[in-house]
Parts: sequence; C-alpha cells; structure tokens
Amino acid sequence: MIEKDDNDQSAKADSGKLQLSLVPTQIIKDVAEVRMYGNRKYGSSDNWKTVEMRRYVDALLRHTLEFVDNPESVDAESGIPHYKHMACNMAFICEMMAGRVKKEG
Repeated sequence: MIEKDDNDQSAKADSGKLQLSLVPTQIIKDVAEVRMYGNRKYGSSDNWKTVEMRRYVDALLRHTLEFVDNPESVDAESGIPHYKHMACNMAFICEMMAGRVKKEG
C-alpha cells in the first residue's frame, strides 16, 4: 500500500492562476468606503457603469493632483481622503479596460 502524504500539494493545479493573496486588502476597504458613499449619493450600486471612462480618468487626475499637493487632503464633498477616491476611480477604469463595462465616451 502506498502511503499518502497529507501535505502533498502537487495535485492542486494553481499554475498560471493569480495569487490574490498578494494584494493588500486595504485597497479593497478603501474602494468599498468610496463606493458606499457613491451608493448613498446616487442611489444605485451600478450607476458607475453608465459613465464614460474619460470622466473617471478626469476624476482620477483631479484627486491625484489634490493628493500630490497634500497627501493628507480629503475630498470636500465626501470627506473621504483623495487617495481613496483615486483607488476607486482606478478600479472603475480597470473594469472598463478589462472589457467588462462599456468604456466609450
């Protein structure tokens, strides 16, 4: 009888798969904070999908410039730090670039 090693992971086919455990979790929390604010403001969790990517690029750049001027600065309307808005805008852009959302405009 062949003894089985309970720690043998050779049968697990992870080759080529993304190692999502490498992603810092804080960015997910930061994007969620901005998304929760946006959902309260706009009343929909999917409304962001109807906005042209150009507007997210513009918003990303505005928040980035504010952050460059003062890394501790917060958005005047939401009270949320600019870097968190940057992460959220980049997340929207990433989704659009991946082709999961319309990006015209």
